[in-house]
Amino acid sequence: MESFKFLNESKSIQEYEVLDFKSTASGRFFKIKIIFIDRSILIAREFSSKEERNYSFHWMNKDKNLIIRWDNAPYHKNISTYPHHKHLHNKITASQEITLEEVIQYIDGQMNE
Repeated sequence: MESFKFLNESKSIQEYEVLDFKSTASGRFFKIKIIFIDRSILIAREFSSKEERNYSFHWMNKDKNLIIRWDNAPYHKNISTYPHHKHLHNKITASQEITLEEVIQYIDGQMNE
C-alpha cells in the first residue's frame, strides 16, 4: 500500500501485517500490527474522515507490557492537549496530535540511541 510506504523504509521494523483496511468515500480505517527488531509490538489503529480522526498507537514490549500508547479518546479532560494524550507506564501525559509515521520515527529514534 502506497500510503504505508514508510513502513518499508524503517530500519527498526522487522515485519508488519495489515489486519484491517477499509477506504470509502466518507473515510478510511486501518489496523496494523508491527513487530520491531527488538520484538516489541505496535498496534496501530486509525479512523479518519473529513469530520473526525480517531487513533490509538499502542507500543508494548515483547512481553506485551505497555511502553507508550498515544491516543485521542475523549477522556482525561484535565490534560492540556485534550483529547490528545499518551499513556506512559501508569501515567497519562500531554501529547500533540500524532500520526503513524511520526510514531514510527519516534520508535526508530529510541532504537537507535
